[in-house]
Amino acid sequence: MKNLILAALTVFSFTFAQAQTQVDDVTLDNKISLEGTNLVLNGAGMRTKVVFDLYVGGLYLQSKSSDATSIINADETMSMKLNIVSRLVSSKKMTGAVDDGFLASMNGDTSALADKIETFKSFFSDKIVKGNIFDIAYIKGKGSVVYKNGKQVGVIEGLDFKKALFAIWLGAEPADSDLKDAMLKG
Repeated sequence: MKNLILAALTVFSFTFAQAQTQVDDVTLDNKISLEGTNLVLNGAGMRTKVVFDLYVGGLYLQSKSSDATSIINADETMSMKLNIVSRLVSSKKMTGAVDDGFLASMNGDTSALADKIETFKSFFSDKIVKGNIFDIAYIKGKGSVVYKNGKQVGVIEGLDFKKALFAIWLGAEPADSDLKDAMLKG
């Protein structure tokens, strides 16, 4: 009987260990559900700038993929989770990074999405502190939805915006190439 209980605990522990992924001090669920769509963690890593860790980013897809272009262009529900791990990340710095990201993802010409980008930046206007979690999701039929600490902040319609948004992390000139590689482990 003792061996049976020990075996059951071992199986349970292994299953639980496989249910989450650890990046630095941040634990990410390997599976989530977003408005009725099941998503799996495709990959995760740390966003660094110079030598500073800023946030842990995790990419959630319906099925694993290492093809950045397909992910960017897909009209399907997916999500990017950003766990802020630094006091250096502020609202002002986040909106500046968003500007830089869209410029890179849109080859320097953001005019086609200028109004949507301004609206998106407003989603980061409240104070940002270490420990905040942002979910930047694309929900098919709804648009790009931003959640802060589980609360919806805003929605921007359009697949064109989603493509430029996800290209910030997965495009030819990503915000952090090491983070891109980690999220595309598939």
